[in-house]
Order: sequence, then structure tokens, then C-alpha cells
Amino acid sequence: MKFFIDTANLEQIKEAQDLGILDGVTTNPSLMAKEGISGAEAIKQHYKIICEIVDGDISAEVLSTTYEEMIKEGEELAAIHPNIVVKIPMIKDGVKALKYFSEKGIKTNCTLIFSAGQALLAAKAGATYVSPFLGRLDDISTDGLNLIEEIRTIYNNYMYDTEILAASIRSPMHIINCAKIGADVITSPLPSILGLLKHPLTDLGLAQFVADAKKLG
Repeated sequence: MKFFIDTANLEQIKEAQDLGILDGVTTNPSLMAKEGISGAEAIKQHYKIICEIVDGDISAEVLSTTYEEMIKEGEELAAIHPNIVVKIPMIKDGVKALKYFSEKGIKTNCTLIFSAGQALLAAKAGATYVSPFLGRLDDISTDGLNLIEEIRTIYNNYMYDTEILAASIRSPMHIINCAKIGADVITSPLPSILGLLKHPLTDLGLAQFVADAKKLG
């Protein structure tokens, strides 16, 4: 399973990269705004910096909602760096844009997926990734993991190449459960990734080893 970090914060991206397990990055307008980045040129420059840090797929989201504007903006984003994946919303014009980019050989990430039907349309249109929003479904008392299972079954049935990129990860257990049911990728804030390192028995065992080593010295 691939590990992407969901942030626009360069220090967090570098920290995840230094772990040696990072495969890519996802961002969105909200994450850019959180870092105080605004304006088309500033955003493009930020994507370029991220691409220089991480040698993997970097999702860059279009801000437009019409077909023509998404095509124009997506082509500009794709021109920034070969690793850019154009992030497209799951709307009617977005599906049309997915097909266009697929035929042009430009990678895409279809975002804001909340149903198996949406994921099926995205795969039919040739999306490289689909991003089901696990945590947001959980927030409204819907089983987000069940959605990923449904998508996995459909994609396996018809051998779609589209990868399931589990998004809106809220905890280390989300990551483990996504791995168990066959998500191809998770994109997560850094704390949830680092949470996988932690176990009280590891801490206790290490403390005991250190204490015993001191007795030997």
C-alpha cells in the first residue's frame, strides 16, 4: 500500500519523506489556505517545491467547476512537473475532464467520492486514482470503510486500473483497516502516520533493554 501525506506544510512533508516511507502528496485549497498560500502563481510555485522534495505523485487540485476551465487549469498544473496528478471533483463536467486527461496521458485523481457509483463512473472515465472520503462519511454515521470495500469489489470484478486512494483519514486504525480491505493508497495527516509507530509494549520493552544495557556497562 502506498503512503501519501495530506498536507501543504513543507516541514511535515520533509519529515514524512525522511521516514523513508512516503510515496506521494495530496493537497487541496483548504490545506493551501491553512499555510497562507493564495493566488495562482504562489500555489503553482508551492507545488513545484513539493515536487522537488518528494519523488512521487503529487495531487494538485483544480479550482474550477466547468469543463473548459478545468481543462485549461489542469493542463497548466500538469505542466509544472511530470509528477503532478490533476485533482478533479466528482461532478458531471469533472467526469468529462477525467476522460479528456486520460486520453492525453495526464494522471488524475477524482476527489470528493462518497458512493460506489461515483467511483465506478470515475474508473470508466479513466481516472488514475479515486479518493473516497472515509472520515467525512464516518462523521455522518455512515461506514466509510464499507464504501472502500464496495469499490474494491467493483474494481476487482472488472479489472479497472484505477487505484483506490483512501482520503480523510482520521486515525492510525483507519490506515490499518484500509490496508486490510485492500485500499491501494492512503493519504493521511502526519500524526496518523506517526501513530503507527506507537505501542506501549514497544516503549516498555525498549526502556527495559536500555536499563539492562546500562547494567552491562
